[in-house]
Amino acid sequence: MTSPTRPAPVHAPMDQFPIENGELLVGGTSITRLAARVGQTPFYAYDRRLLTARMMALRAALPTAIRIHYAIKANPMPALVGHMAGLVDGLDVASGGELKVALDAGCVPGAISFAGPGKRREEMSQAVAAGVLLNVESFREARELADISARTGWRARVAVRVNPDFELKSSGMKMGGGPKQFGVDAEQVPDLLREIGQLGLAFEGFHLFAGSQNLKADSIIEAQKQSFDLALRLADHAPSPVLSLNLGGGFGIPYFPGDPRLDLAPIGANLAEIAAAASHKLPKAELVLELGRYLVGEAGLYVCRVMDRKVSRGQVFLITDGGMHHHLAASGNFGQVIRKNYPAAIANRMGHQVEEGVSVVGPLCTPLDLLGDRVPLQVAQPGDFVAIFQSGAYGPSASPSAFLGHPPACEILI
Repeated sequence: MTSPTRPAPVHAPMDQFPIENGELLVGGTSITRLAARVGQTPFYAYDRRLLTARMMALRAALPTAIRIHYAIKANPMPALVGHMAGLVDGLDVASGGELKVALDAGCVPGAISFAGPGKRREEMSQAVAAGVLLNVESFREARELADISARTGWRARVAVRVNPDFELKSSGMKMGGGPKQFGVDAEQVPDLLREIGQLGLAFEGFHLFAGSQNLKADSIIEAQKQSFDLALRLADHAPSPVLSLNLGGGFGIPYFPGDPRLDLAPIGANLAEIAAAASHKLPKAELVLELGRYLVGEAGLYVCRVMDRKVSRGQVFLITDGGMHHHLAASGNFGQVIRKNYPAAIANRMGHQVEEGVSVVGPLCTPLDLLGDRVPLQVAQPGDFVAIFQSGAYGPSASPSAFLGHPPACEILI
């Protein structure tokens, strides 16, 4: 007797954008009208309503003691950062350029932190002058910050980014555990803390970021517990009380067929226990979660126009004016080991029931320029719009926009 065939995994429902008269709506505006308003394709559209709703849901699920920071690297569009600055408790930056965006957005400098394994002296000088918290990732950085402080008279605020002796299991990208370019190995941190005290820097706390894009609550909970325990051990070596403990993030969103949605309830319960323990063991410390894609990823669409419909030896290709030069992640060339399709739709034919298997490609002269590989989509013709969901994070700024000289994509916040 043969075993029943398992159904192929499908994408999680992409129901965050309403449908009206057969068209996706972004910010209450249909795709066709939005494209006319933008004046070009391709474009990225980010929905303010969805950004706000995600933050409200997160606040409701987490204890009030947890401070939420937005990691600008996920999406540094200035208008979006300005919107997020009014919703979160702080911003995290990874360069002098992102620092400018954060300051221009009106974020209080004291609520900005700066991480990155290769900070230039000029960037560190900017950060010290602005009064933001620098996450020190090497002995060299601590010594340069001490020199900057001595030369300017502005005492650098610092936290130590720790490379823990564990990793975030089941994460898309592992940012800690084992040999890493990020942070200072946990076993070396006591020596660094001693030097920070000797150098006269203003020590404030620890930053631990074990990994990203995780959809398993148990893995995130385990990493948070281990991070807190490690911070407690390291606090015994600190030159002053811990004022800030950044537990990282790692919250993922469903990109690919079969991906579940992250269950926040157990994470919130675990963080409540950590917050209760911290009130006694680290009484002056503010607990921080640093989130990027989880806050903005599902609020964005990438929209491109079908330029040609081609059939090659029985396979249908929709050739669009967008591609990997705008959306490297959707092409499968941004960290995927095995290429998988992002959820997609023909955004102006949402009511059509007839589907066909097509490959959505761009105008670039490379087979890597693939936005969808044999995906079931509504039957499309030139002039129709392809929408790629889950596109609010790591879009234009993470893509090779200059490749082959094609025009850049536009970004709008609506």
